[in-house]
Amino acid sequence: MPDWTSAFARLAPHLDVRFWDDPTVDPAQVHYVLVWDPEPGRLRRYPNLKVIFGSGAGVDFIVRDPDLPKHIPLVRMATAGAAQRMAEYVTWAVLSLMKEARRSARLQQERRWEYFEPERIATRTTVGIMGLGHMGSAAALMLKGVGFRVIGWSRSRKDLPGVESFVGQGAERDAFLRESDILVCLLPATEETRGIISASLFARMKDGAGLVNAGRGMQQVTGDILAALDSGKLSGAVLDVFEEEPLPPEHPVWTHPKVLVTPHIASLPSRAERAEHVAELIRRHARGEALPNCYDHARGY
Repeated sequence: MPDWTSAFARLAPHLDVRFWDDPTVDPAQVHYVLVWDPEPGRLRRYPNLKVIFGSGAGVDFIVRDPDLPKHIPLVRMATAGAAQRMAEYVTWAVLSLMKEARRSARLQQERRWEYFEPERIATRTTVGIMGLGHMGSAAALMLKGVGFRVIGWSRSRKDLPGVESFVGQGAERDAFLRESDILVCLLPATEETRGIISASLFARMKDGAGLVNAGRGMQQVTGDILAALDSGKLSGAVLDVFEEEPLPPEHPVWTHPKVLVTPHIASLPSRAERAEHVAELIRRHARGEALPNCYDHARGY
């Protein structure tokens, strides 16, 4: 909390910033909240609430509240820094798969010198990104800069320099999957994307493809991923999100030789960066300006 208060004091000293559980706070005096996983029903208690700010790019834990006041704007955290971080993470993950980083880490742990030759190079590798929104677009452009061929699949046609856009659930989706040497999931969490990373998806992909999921845990069927890795359908996976977090210590992905696990860290801006973003949006709201990146309850993102 001291990090938050000091950042807001520097950026917006007129704001009275309090901790979520401060018992001295009058609910009627709360106009803005910055939350990640509020207990159900809590947001309904603030009669004069103007804007709900999610502290992350995903707002899954907020919208699952059955009593969420849906008439209040819900703004997703989409800072320039967050997009940069996600692009860096995805580029690192793709390069890690291409250069077999998990294998090298395992050999180092075993203190075993075992020579091997990674086959792929960027200029001969196609990365397919599912989801070309704020994060996906940044990742696509960074991967292009490294030399990868990048293609994207999304609900609507996108226009990114040098990135071929695929849309829909039919032939274009299947062509996108067939062409992807490494598949990256950055889709929003909706009922349509629940369980999308599964055996039926892998069946449409080439043998030996790689997988990166930095989207949502609910989008992957982890058992299907492990089966695809064991069969050779997938050559490796980098997973940052899981349906159950923290990931239980007994979960098999921890020790799988073809999986790199990261603890949901792909794109979390610093507290100072998020405070700066929220302070600016509060100023915009006070001036009557439209707020960017508002969650659409009908679309689900």
